[in-house]
Amino acid sequence: MDIKDLRKVYFIGIGGIGMSALARYFKFQGKEVSGYDKTETALTKQLMSEGIAVHYQEDLALAAKDAELVVYTPAVPKDHKELVFYQQHNYPLLKRSDVLGMITKSSFNICVAGTHGKTTITTMIAHMLRDSGYGCNAFLGGISVNYNSNFWSSERNVCVVEADEYDRSFLKLSPDIAVITAMDADHLDIYGTAEAVQQAFIDFSGKLKKDGLLVHKFDLQRAVELKGDRHISYSLQNKLAGAFAENIRMDEGSYEFDVKLADWELKNVRLNMGGMHNVENVLAAITVAHSIGIEDEKIKKAVAAFKGVKRRFEYIVKEPGKIFVDDYAHHPEELRALIGGAKSLFPELKCTVVFQPHLFTRTRDFAEGFAESLDLADETVLLPIYPARELPIEGVTSKLVFDKMKSSNKYLMSKDELMDMIKGKKEGLLITSGAGDIDTMVGPLKAIFEKTN
Repeated sequence: MDIKDLRKVYFIGIGGIGMSALARYFKFQGKEVSGYDKTETALTKQLMSEGIAVHYQEDLALAAKDAELVVYTPAVPKDHKELVFYQQHNYPLLKRSDVLGMITKSSFNICVAGTHGKTTITTMIAHMLRDSGYGCNAFLGGISVNYNSNFWSSERNVCVVEADEYDRSFLKLSPDIAVITAMDADHLDIYGTAEAVQQAFIDFSGKLKKDGLLVHKFDLQRAVELKGDRHISYSLQNKLAGAFAENIRMDEGSYEFDVKLADWELKNVRLNMGGMHNVENVLAAITVAHSIGIEDEKIKKAVAAFKGVKRRFEYIVKEPGKIFVDDYAHHPEELRALIGGAKSLFPELKCTVVFQPHLFTRTRDFAEGFAESLDLADETVLLPIYPARELPIEGVTSKLVFDKMKSSNKYLMSKDELMDMIKGKKEGLLITSGAGDIDTMVGPLKAIFEKTN
C-alpha cells in the first residue's frame, strides 16, 4: 500500500493522542478523514473544528464504508462492532504503529522512547527544530502548549516521533537518532516481567540505522547491552555522563544552568518549566539538537520560549502563595519526580496531591510504589481507579494504595467530595495527576481554587 494514493482514511479510537496526530497528518495530506471514539473530549472537538468527522457510538451506519484504510489502536476491544465489521469485510486494517512505520520509512527520524519523560523530550526536540527554523514533522504523545497541537509538518524530510513501548509499537520504527529515557517496569499486562520490558528497549536500540546516534539516560540498567554505533549518556548532574548540567539556579519556578558535553558547553540556558526532572529532560533534547547542528543561540532561544506540554508539570494557577499544577504522572517514579520537583520549587507551601490511579493491573502491580511516592505529599486524595481498557479485578481498588500509605493525611474521595474539599483551600500547592479523565476536573477545580481567598 502506498499511503500517498489513499483518499479516505477511517480511525477507530481517533481521540487517542497518538491516533489524533496521525489523523491530522492525513488531513494535512489532503485526505478525507473521519473516525470513532467512545467519548467526546477537548481533543475530539478540536479535530471536528479542523474538518474531521467524529462520532461516539459503535454504529455501523456511521462507519465509513468507502474507507481505503482503517487505522485502529490496540486499546480498542477485540469485539468492537466497527472493528469486527471491517475485519469481516476484508478492509485494509493497520495498527497505528504500522502506519507510523510506513510514514517514516524514507525520512530522517528522531525517535524518543522511555517509560517516563518521552512526551516532554519529544515535544522539546520538535519545538527546538521548529523554533530554530530547522523544521520537522512532529508526531507527539501530548499537546504542545506553544502550538496547541500534537502534530505539525514541514518540507524538511525529518520526523520527530514519540516511540511508544505499549504493545511493542516502537519496534516498527527506524531511528537515525534514538533517545531512551527510562526502562522501568510498566505495561506488565503486555510484557509480564521487568526484564521483558528492558529487553524491548534493547531491541528498540537495535533498530538504529547504521552510524545512528543513541542518547540515553546515564544510569539505565543493562545500558551495556544497548545497541548503536554512537552513544551519548545524559544525567542531571553526574559528571561521568556524556552530558550533564552545572550551576543550576532556581528563579520563580524557572531554572538557569549550564550544559556540559565532552567537547562543547552551553552557558546560561533558561528553562521556564517546573520540575528538576525537566532540566534533565531538556539536557537530552539539547544533546539531540546540538548533534544535528542547530546553532547555540538558537537552542538557548528555543529552550527559553518552550511553554511545555499540556498535563506535564503544567501550571494552571501560579499566584503568590497559591500554585496549581496538573500532570499526567501515572507511574510511581513519575509521581516521585513530580511531587519532589514541586516541593523543591515551593517548599513553603503545603502540598496536596490528588491522584487518580490508571488501570487495575497497574494499580495492583505498583501499589507499594504508589504508596511510597504519595507519602512524599503533605496531604493526599485518592480518587477511584480509571479503568480505561480493563475490566475490574477483585480486591483491586484505590484502597489498596491507601492502606499501604504511612501518611495520616490521606483520603479516599469521589470527584464531588474533592470539589467540596477544595472550596476550603485558601492557599497552598495543589497537584492533580493521573492518565485517566482527571483532566476534565482541572477547569472546575481552577475556578474554585482561584476564587478562595
